[in-house]
Amino acid sequence: MSRILRRSILAGGLAAPFIAREGFAQGDWPKGPVRWVVAFAAGGAADTVARNIGVRVAEIIGQQVIIDNRTGGNAVVAANAVLQAPRDGQTFLVDAANQITNTLLMKDLPFDYAQTWVPVTQLASFPQVVAVKQDFPSQTIQEYFAAAKAKPGTISYGTPPAAGMAHMAGEELQRRAGIKLIHVPYRGGADAARDIGAGAVDSVIITTNSIRPPVAAGRARVLAVTSLKRSSAFPDVPTLAESGYPGFDLNDWNGLFAVTGTPPALVDRMQAVVAEAVKDPKVKERLDPTGADLVANTPAEFKTWIAGQRELLGKLITEAGIKLQ
Repeated sequence: MSRILRRSILAGGLAAPFIAREGFAQGDWPKGPVRWVVAFAAGGAADTVARNIGVRVAEIIGQQVIIDNRTGGNAVVAANAVLQAPRDGQTFLVDAANQITNTLLMKDLPFDYAQTWVPVTQLASFPQVVAVKQDFPSQTIQEYFAAAKAKPGTISYGTPPAAGMAHMAGEELQRRAGIKLIHVPYRGGADAARDIGAGAVDSVIITTNSIRPPVAAGRARVLAVTSLKRSSAFPDVPTLAESGYPGFDLNDWNGLFAVTGTPPALVDRMQAVVAEAVKDPKVKERLDPTGADLVANTPAEFKTWIAGQRELLGKLITEAGIKLQ
């Protein structure tokens, strides 16, 4: 893994002429180093995306972008760290589906997510796959569903972790396909990939990045992807949406959030800088191995998308009785 993944992101003042021309760093923002508090461990996909986008953001604004990993409490530790900082556009939270699911899964939260956090921009989406162990008899996703219907409650599927987006995708898939699978939760995608490669679990729903090692070793096969469009990692594999389940689109993702009360103009500026950063071919090249699809939508677009996800996931959690484990 590159040095970028193991250090805070720094950029020098050489970017200043570019900044003035583009108009991203004007007036009194940023006042100094910008801090992105990441709710996930260093080296993971969400952290890798934040660090690599942050490299380019730092160049554009002519200030350091410091990646501050604060794990624990199902991302609440990181959120609390940001809440303690001034609401001056210098500190942001890098979070994911916890912004939606924590309210539904956790009791006694110290804040209301919908009221406390302002969506800035979605950084990336991580398409997931439905994959089976190499000797599983089904060769297509349709055959997989047929096998599950023929013997309800006998086919296992692993996801990282319980109540994560892969688990949500699995529950939605069961609901729409009319099948019953056995859920096996894992701590992370690497653990699920290891077991599918060893044949210890029948199938998995994990990211394209996580499934690559067992597929490359000839120990697993990908039957479908959960994103609305096909994945560049597996361009010949159909989506669930084109396999009889229109609109199916449930993926891992991460995004940038500000605390309510942060000046809207600064929220807009940060989004504009991120949008500019993801246009850089070098950023995309560095992130291709993660399987990430870069997004950088507007605050309004991100807010609308989150509202839709909150409605869908709320229904799934309630109907399937999903709980944190």
